Amino acid sequence: VGAPALDKFNAWGGSLSLGHPFGATGCRLVMAAAHRLQKEGGQYGLVAACAAGGQGHGMIVEAYPQ
Repeated sequence: VGAPALDKFNAWGGSLSLGHPFGATGCRLVMAAAHRLQKEGGQYGLVAACAAGGQGHGMIVEAYPQ
């Protein structure tokens, strides 16, 4: 089987590992994406989440030039 590629792991965690904040999910996802873009030098991030009743939303976040 071999060892898994460590660069494929999400070292930043997810909603379950951070404690799911229900009403603040969208804000948490956007802030996590913005923070990760800044730390990793990325330009774009994709945020997507499901919502009650079969709804969902998505957003593309662009890093602001420093």
